[in-house]
Amino acid sequence: MGSAWLSVGRMFGNFRIPALLVLALLPVMAAVEARAGLFNPFIGKLENGMRVVVIEDHRAPVVTHMVWYGIGGADEAPGEAGLAHYLEHLMFKGTKRFPAGVFSRVVAENGGQENAFTTHDYTAYFQNIAADKLPLVMEMEADRMSNLVLSDEDAETEKQVVIEERRLRTDSQPYGQFREQMQAVQYLAYPYRIPVIGWQHEIEALNKDKALAFYRKYYAPNNATLIVAGDVRPEEVMKLARKYYGVIAARPLPARLRPQEPPQRAARRVEFSDPRLSVPSWQRGYIAPSALYGETRFALPLVVLAEVLGGGTTSRLYRELVVKKGIAAYAGASYDENRKGPSLFHVYARPRGKAGIGDIERAMDDIIRDILENGVSEAEVKRARDSLAANAIYARDSLAAAARSFGEGLAIGLSVDDIDNWPARIRAVTAAQVNEAARAVLRAEGSATGIARPAPKS
Repeated sequence: MGSAWLSVGRMFGNFRIPALLVLALLPVMAAVEARAGLFNPFIGKLENGMRVVVIEDHRAPVVTHMVWYGIGGADEAPGEAGLAHYLEHLMFKGTKRFPAGVFSRVVAENGGQENAFTTHDYTAYFQNIAADKLPLVMEMEADRMSNLVLSDEDAETEKQVVIEERRLRTDSQPYGQFREQMQAVQYLAYPYRIPVIGWQHEIEALNKDKALAFYRKYYAPNNATLIVAGDVRPEEVMKLARKYYGVIAARPLPARLRPQEPPQRAARRVEFSDPRLSVPSWQRGYIAPSALYGETRFALPLVVLAEVLGGGTTSRLYRELVVKKGIAAYAGASYDENRKGPSLFHVYARPRGKAGIGDIERAMDDIIRDILENGVSEAEVKRARDSLAANAIYARDSLAAAARSFGEGLAIGLSVDDIDNWPARIRAVTAAQVNEAARAVLRAEGSATGIARPAPKS
């Protein structure tokens, strides 16, 4: 409970599939693309504006039940960093019908699991449970959508829990501190620069009244998406959704206004040292468009570029830095297109043996320069597309992955078609599009380079 998660990197999760399995899956992928979409969900809407997505999977008598709110850390008012995540914790304090601890106990007694998570762009609550218990969890989740009860004592106790979570995950962890400093310099104005969990001095100023005001402002059915995946029928889910969620009145919602990111005109560097670090590491992030921000046409080509550069043992970075030069213990690239605001394209590596940070940075600069001057090949792009599509096919085996892909996408503003036809769209990306995206994004002036290294122990 209360995890300040970062959003996932690709539409269908960070699955890795060996090259031989990719080849084996090609006939399956072709068959799937012949269908209307990957999951072919049922899409409905209640009269109060709540969206309903049902993904049928009758292999086992279980369901994943999720409620996603279109609100996250990047929507907080100045001075209230961490409020969305704080409210997520407080949602487990209960209602008059289901007091504190009852929700979790009932789920556990019925063999289920539950949790919640907050990101910059959304907050989600979920339960995995036997299919015949769906009415039970739906009733309890709907109740806390509009009937949360908080006391000053609850608010203070949970605030201390959040402060301790921050202490454990960030303040006492050198890499946690490093990541937070890097995030703060990657963005000049956009609120992604503020940690989801919040700055400690602002967490300390949060209270029950601020949490309830945020709750009443944003926790409404017309700002929520219900996802049910598993052994269910759409008509059954819609009947239950009308019974439990449909009786909750819609409320006026404020516009999600966020500061825009200004042009970045200077490369930045963060150098961090800590005696608790045993080995150094190097990373660089380039400000990048996302599926919903900036030059959105570059989003899918950047997904492919990240796979070309960092997608396993056949990638350019692994072959060049780990295998050929032998200067890195690992090397990779990542990019998350699923952001409501601007995203980041990352490259990273950790030196090996006698190699140092300077060796890594020079080699990485050479690879980036080669990409910009000579581009990627059609063969590299095809291999990356096949791997990414196979990952998406593989995600169909996970109820959680299916539910999360739709919840995340709809919460930030993607369409059902964007999500369900993602494999077909990724396989339409060309080498020319990837090279155009690389030239647009891999610019020094839009980058921040971070170095974390051991400090001498005093």
